[in-house]
Amino acid sequence: MPGGRLSQQERQEIATGLADGLAYAEIARALDRPTSTVTREVMRNGGPTSYRADLAHRATEHRAHRRKPAAPPSHEGATALPHGRDPEAVREYEELFTTVMIQSGLPKMMSRVMASLLTTDSGSLTAAELVQRLQVSPATISKSIAFLESQTLVRRERDERRRERYVIDDDLWYQSMLASAKALVQQVEVSRQGVAVLGPGTPAAARLENIARFLDYVAESLTRAAEQAREVLYTPPETP
Repeated sequence: MPGGRLSQQERQEIATGLADGLAYAEIARALDRPTSTVTREVMRNGGPTSYRADLAHRATEHRAHRRKPAAPPSHEGATALPHGRDPEAVREYEELFTTVMIQSGLPKMMSRVMASLLTTDSGSLTAAELVQRLQVSPATISKSIAFLESQTLVRRERDERRRERYVIDDDLWYQSMLASAKALVQQVEVSRQGVAVLGPGTPAAARLENIARFLDYVAESLTRAAEQAREVLYTPPETP
């Protein structure tokens, strides 16, 4: 299996495969590359609908010229990873996860912090551990954690040494979905206030009422689906 950077010809083949509606795995097999390599390449360069081989190649060359040598991220504070994990495979997965989170709208550094927390067996890291792992400043970590807390994605707690730890809970996505539903309900309330202000029956008020009805339905459905999924799928961790 070839390694190293993708060539311009390989990027053109990726673009052709996307245009033909092929899955990432099919494109990867044709190139004799890991599926994660193709997925990361596409998501980093506009996604499946906007990917262009020439622009992707130029962007990669530009990043390579700007990149400075840096110490590799530390995983779990040791060179050897637990459970016999492949460090390179873990690094590639974290990069892929980060790229997907960025494409969903989460800022880059916050996405990197999320990837680090989610791929840590303990589900928690201190600020110092995140600084070492991501090779960034304490201020950057502090800002990222504050943002993630505001989105109900992480929480803080003190460990036995009184150090502040940042924690990913098992029901992370459940809490996140409830927070999203709450935000939608607030938009419903604001839209219906607009109906009263603009005058019921007017075109602008009718538009806001349609928005309110749509978001109200989505919020209710999201909450119900999250509750049902948690009840059916959530499995408490086994007690040692």
